[in-house]
Amino acid sequence: MESVLKTAFPFIVASVGILLAFQGVLMIVAYTVLAERKILGWIQGRIGPNRVGPWGVLQPFADLLKFIFKEDLVPDKSTKFVYFLAPLVALTCALLPIVVYPFGPQIADPLGWLVPYVSDISYLGEATAWIAEQAKNMPLTIARIDVGVLFVLGITSVGVYGIALAGWSSNSKYSLMGGLRSSAQMISYELAMGASVLGVVMLSGTLDLNGIIYAQINSPLYMRWFIVPQFIGFIVFLIAAFAETNRVPFDLPEAETELVAGFHTEYSALKFALFFMAEYVNMFTVSVMCTVLFLGGWYVPGLSHIFEVGSIPYALVSHLAFIGKICAFLFFYIWVRGTLPRFRFDQLMNFGWKFLLPVALANVILTIVVVYFLNS
Repeated sequence: MESVLKTAFPFIVASVGILLAFQGVLMIVAYTVLAERKILGWIQGRIGPNRVGPWGVLQPFADLLKFIFKEDLVPDKSTKFVYFLAPLVALTCALLPIVVYPFGPQIADPLGWLVPYVSDISYLGEATAWIAEQAKNMPLTIARIDVGVLFVLGITSVGVYGIALAGWSSNSKYSLMGGLRSSAQMISYELAMGASVLGVVMLSGTLDLNGIIYAQINSPLYMRWFIVPQFIGFIVFLIAAFAETNRVPFDLPEAETELVAGFHTEYSALKFALFFMAEYVNMFTVSVMCTVLFLGGWYVPGLSHIFEVGSIPYALVSHLAFIGKICAFLFFYIWVRGTLPRFRFDQLMNFGWKFLLPVALANVILTIVVVYFLNS
């Protein structure tokens, strides 16, 4: 029995963690869409969705059923294999970074409280005691890797291939134009985003997302969150994040007033839903990165004076604080959509290359000088 548990335990923990993380992120995405429709309705003097369930809370499930039962149309002259592959590439690249997100601190003994209740039951008591021992110091991260920042930036940058392939394979001039715009836009703003992250990496001395959080915890009180010493980098990252996720005012790849619906003009039913989900999962991803890099991730100053570090209440409150910070960024996305107009494409490119990238590089140089003098 023990040998079976030893073999299966890591796979069971990883599988459960992945399922819970993916399910949680998809639920946040679903209700972000509902919140966006409600908030935009409030901004525009409308009620928003209010028919499905109390106050419209079941609207995301109604939308899912609509996508499932909607007629799936495929253009006759499209490149079929690439046409079907493109939305899968976009959503997969959006979901994969979830495995390295630090959702909370380590829990010292998450199952220790359960052992006394089942200790008198044969087999079950022994198995529970063994599992509780294995679960000690359990991190709320599926996979902790030393280059988590590079992993997230690398995987999300591949997502542009899904959009470009969708534009090319649809055999539509509107889709192709949207795909070309997306490729140019993401390449332009990825440079500024990467440069904005370098300052945080130099201050923390690591590319591990958990390591960056602990570097902020161990920093002096006046710079406990890296948003203080890296405010310029934070602003650059936030602006580049809007461009990377194709959101207003940088939503040129799917500009409905110019390109019908951009790169997904020829998509319908579930394939359109995959692109739709990928956009909002990417919003979640950049919100997580903003939170981890600049706002201390799950860390809440002063919480260790209320709850014992490593306890379940400490981990729970830290996790809720992490989700709260992410929701604040998601609200900011929605607020900007209801407030700002769309840029022209030439303005978008000029802003990225002539202003944002030089500012990001200047921030890197300034950080190098500061770190050099601090360490000398």
